Amino acid sequence: MTLQQQTRRHFFQDCGVGVGKIALASLLAESFASGSESATPFAPKPPHFAAKAKRVIYLFMAGAPSQLETFDYKPKLAELEGRPLPPSVIKGQRYAFIQPDAAVLGPRFGFQKHGECGAEISEVMPHLAEVVDDLAIVRSVRTDLFNHSPAQLFVNTGSGVPGRPSMGSWLSYGLGSEADDLPSFVVLKSGGSLSGGAAMWSAGFLPSVHQGVNFRSQGAPILHASNPEGYDQPAQRQSLDLIRQLNQQHFAEVGDPEITTRINAYEMAFRMQTRAPELMDLSQEDDETLELYGVKPNDSGAAFANNCLLARRLAERGVRFIQVYHAGWDHHSDVEGGVRRQCEQTDRACAALIRDLKQRGMLQDTLVVWGGEFGRTPMVEASAALGRSMGRDHHPQAFTMWFAGGGIRPGITHGATDELGFHVVENPVHVHDVQATILHCLGLDHERLSFRFRGLNFRLTGVEEHHPIRAILA
Repeated sequence: MTLQQQTRRHFFQDCGVGVGKIALASLLAESFASGSESATPFAPKPPHFAAKAKRVIYLFMAGAPSQLETFDYKPKLAELEGRPLPPSVIKGQRYAFIQPDAAVLGPRFGFQKHGECGAEISEVMPHLAEVVDDLAIVRSVRTDLFNHSPAQLFVNTGSGVPGRPSMGSWLSYGLGSEADDLPSFVVLKSGGSLSGGAAMWSAGFLPSVHQGVNFRSQGAPILHASNPEGYDQPAQRQSLDLIRQLNQQHFAEVGDPEITTRINAYEMAFRMQTRAPELMDLSQEDDETLELYGVKPNDSGAAFANNCLLARRLAERGVRFIQVYHAGWDHHSDVEGGVRRQCEQTDRACAALIRDLKQRGMLQDTLVVWGGEFGRTPMVEASAALGRSMGRDHHPQAFTMWFAGGGIRPGITHGATDELGFHVVENPVHVHDVQATILHCLGLDHERLSFRFRGLNFRLTGVEEHHPIRAILA
């Protein structure tokens, strides 16, 4: 290269010092030059104010559980079964598959009051009924969307359109992680496919290092993370050191932050090769704990139970946000049979998670959240053409969620729907209020947690005014 062809960048790169190398050393000095991890994107960060919770376990019931068969008992529907709702109730409403004047369908299960708080719980949730004094049940949640994919995205990312950061990514970005050898945001799945797909745990426009990492509940926790035969750990370490050196040089030239993401991803994968198999080995748990959850290793029917126990183990190891998805709650036909089957798979493990965290002293700083993307209609769905009968359609106007643990008042019921379970009539709670509540419990002001992208300041809860659910906060 002649002197005339040489640019300033080439000069500084080749002169032996290099401002690019100086910048890189400044940015990554602790994490890479000295071997410390304190400057990684996962380094713990202070919250905006004192936090009650350190981590979140979100039990997302994909498909939308019927609140009328679980937590919101409406005996009036039994009286009106077979008749249409009054026009004044259904005026202007839209539904995915039924007409607004469809006949009423009464509750399919009995309800009883439980605990000192006296909350009414369906007979198909006997285990949760035993821990109801630890729960805050919110019966007045509403959403803006009534189809599964956008509604699932809305709950998880604050937007019905793919491309926005998920809640776990926001928390990873805002607070970092207390885990050195595991991701800050882990995803566990069971029950089938998810309408919202991987966009529900995407980092969106945040640095991609904050994206959720999908762990499998059986077999290898992460595919393609094991070394091939004949390739030992020292050889891998040498390879990674060389790759890191090349990536650092590339970063010094172009300054792309995704290169540091790549470096961190390689290092995290290396650490997880040792840590993840130990994490996933449920045989380390005693027989009493396995029985509590209903865990059955290598049994796909117990996948949700396995994931709830894994969620507790992840929480113990400092993972910030654990998203446990369980699909299969979309009961357009046979809502009675569908809800019964889902509760048989989930009720015991949900209650076990509360009990287990509590007896280990972890519930006080672990926020547990349960809920779906919307509710189900008081009216029946029946379609000979689609082969459907005795089901319920999508209902965004009202549904139920519950919260427990860090930052939450136990043993209360908040909000109410009308006698038909159609509209919220007391203390309405928007999905963005739910998100603001979760951030608040971890010490974050939802209006201050933002990220500038394409000239705009984005936040999880959007631009309209929303608030944490003060009535359920401890």
